[in-house]
Amino acid sequence: MDGFTGDKTAAEEVPAATAVMDPFHVVALAGEKIDQSRQRVQQATLGHRGRAGDPLYGIRRILLTGASLLTSRQTARLQAVFACDAHLEGEVTWSAYQRIVTAYRDPDRVGRQAAGAGGDQLLGSRCA
Repeated sequence: MDGFTGDKTAAEEVPAATAVMDPFHVVALAGEKIDQSRQRVQQATLGHRGRAGDPLYGIRRILLTGASLLTSRQTARLQAVFACDAHLEGEVTWSAYQRIVTAYRDPDRVGRQAAGAGGDQLLGSRCA
């Protein structure tokens, strides 16, 4: 099931059916939430949509990259943006996304459950 209205409605018509989402659609929906969160924070902090030179706009592609695949430069850019309290919502959303991606990458089911309980977090000092 892809998790969208049509499939969900069809699954509800069969009483014994169990709704299950495939990993692709779960990660895709989580990625959409990262974008929505980034856009919401961008609008609230700067009052406009993302433009070249804006911190959150500049890391939009990095946010969708698995933490284990980030270069040291990309990690430093994330830490610099997440160092500001105004970007906390984005950091929390990114952390949840990373837990989801990590869980689906783990070949061991026990590892998948453990990845869902904790995740990668970039912690640093907060700007004033």
